[in-house]
Amino acid sequence: MVVMSLYEFLGTVEIGLVFGIVALGAFLSFRILGFPDLTVEGSFPLGAAVVATLIVGWGWNPWAATFAAAGAGFCAGFVTAYLNVRFNILHILAGILLAISLYSINLRIMDGPNKPLVVFEGWKTPAYMLSPILILVVVVVIKVALDLFLSTGIGMGMRAAGANPAMAAANGIDVGRMKLIGIGLANALTAFAGALFAQIFGAADAYMGIGVIIVGLASVIVGMTIVPSRTIRRATFACLIGALLYRFAVALALNAGFLGLKASDVQLVTAILVAVTLMVQSSRSGIGRPLRRTGSK
Repeated sequence: MVVMSLYEFLGTVEIGLVFGIVALGAFLSFRILGFPDLTVEGSFPLGAAVVATLIVGWGWNPWAATFAAAGAGFCAGFVTAYLNVRFNILHILAGILLAISLYSINLRIMDGPNKPLVVFEGWKTPAYMLSPILILVVVVVIKVALDLFLSTGIGMGMRAAGANPAMAAANGIDVGRMKLIGIGLANALTAFAGALFAQIFGAADAYMGIGVIIVGLASVIVGMTIVPSRTIRRATFACLIGALLYRFAVALALNAGFLGLKASDVQLVTAILVAVTLMVQSSRSGIGRPLRRTGSK
């Protein structure tokens, strides 16, 4: 029998919510735009590096530093999309190039491979109980904001550009511009999540982006396999549910002593979880369906 303490449970919820933001970014790039973006492997630690440097080195307010980190992530995504749109570099290759570049950039930002942060403990309520509530509020605001954005003219144009680029261009939509905005926003969300992650754990690390793309995709795939998502609102909700379920699946697997798993086996557990989910989805309606772009609202 697997038993989780309250501390472990709330910690799992907290991390699940943070990676729910990453899942929303993956949803925007993979499903809405059909753009397999690997920049997130670099933009996640970029957000952590920026927030740690601004808070520790420059004395910035944590919220201002977090939004600045999101801005840095937007710039990274924008460059990736620009390489694809302007120079016709394959989207996957463009993302890899940026991810590699961001590794060196993050080292320069932090002036080293990592930078510690002081975790604030000034509330009467224990931080491990208060933090998940604050993160939940932030995630809900981001989800609602993304839903509203995708209902605007630009958002509708972005969805059209992803669903059928040729038809969108024929109707006067600038497909390249939609990619620049969409991939920028996706990486802004990822960097925002990285900034929150660093503040939760009290440190930023240049290696913390390894496997982030898999976590985001796993959350999208799991969530949309379990929660039917025929509208944008339900699709973004499914991404958040998928992130939470993914983190609980990993936590339960690692806490199951009879399996003999260790913390270093997280990536193995992730791979197995994604593979099983894809096999279940394939048996129902085809392996590609979880990653197809969402249609009308």
